[in-house]
Amino acid sequence: MSNTLHDKTHRFIFDNTDLRGQLVSLQESYQKVLLQQQLPPVLLPVLGEFIAAVALLSEVLKFEGILTLQVRGDGLVPLIMAEANDSGHVRGIMNLRPDLTENGALPDCTQFDISSLKKLVGEGVLTMTVDPQQGERYQGIVPLEGESLGDSLAHYFEQSEQLPTRIWLFANNKNCGGLMLQSLPAQKVKDHSEREQQWNTTVQLANTVTADELFQLAHEQLLYRLFNEFECRVFPAREIQFRCSCSRQRSENAIASLGKQESFELLQEKGKIGIDCQFCGKHYSFNKNDLEGLFGGKEGSNGALH
Repeated sequence: MSNTLHDKTHRFIFDNTDLRGQLVSLQESYQKVLLQQQLPPVLLPVLGEFIAAVALLSEVLKFEGILTLQVRGDGLVPLIMAEANDSGHVRGIMNLRPDLTENGALPDCTQFDISSLKKLVGEGVLTMTVDPQQGERYQGIVPLEGESLGDSLAHYFEQSEQLPTRIWLFANNKNCGGLMLQSLPAQKVKDHSEREQQWNTTVQLANTVTADELFQLAHEQLLYRLFNEFECRVFPAREIQFRCSCSRQRSENAIASLGKQESFELLQEKGKIGIDCQFCGKHYSFNKNDLEGLFGGKEGSNGALH
């Protein structure tokens, strides 16, 4: 079970303004993500920021389905991915360049410059994908703007949604969390200068938040400490937990996508087909009978498929 402080998100609004926000702090769920990843300690907070960000965004986007944040590049860390769904389940992975782990040992931490996301992933882009239970899949391309993941995501919302957005992300090897503010279209406050003043003030106040505050204080206490000059209305918490969405059915789908001939050839070469989930470490194994059931046909003695 989650403790009273962590593994939850809180949505909040400032009454008499057109400003809203989201706050998240994760501990147990984040630790369970890290347990599945063999990574140099210096890189764990980078993955933590992705987990915090996807937990924040999954609440704001208001959908039933899966939200995925993924960055691919040509650097030392070519892949970082984090997912969250409408049930509050999160998972994530980070892959290192293959040559860094070819001897089976973790690479030297000093190889990684974590001062910016760009320096880790190299040339690449961030994609945000929404897979709704109903409706069409949507994917947005997020340029790697600024030095951080928060900068890139804020730029995305400002460009695609025309919503001024600021995101603060924090992570260490135990906790991760974040704070997001957004300015909505004018409804309650029409005066431009008043809206701008309210936005600038809340951003300045949010700029003072620290990782210690986010990881040690109850959300309501932190929001009061930051924004007590505003009427901040906090909505009920949403619980977050680590849970993987992998399944044997999904593994079968992956094999089916290879095609019948290639799958049986792989089986003949390996003796069995094994699929390991990078997110949770679960192993799925498929033998000849499994493939025959999947494809509805047997392999002939000469290797031909029918």
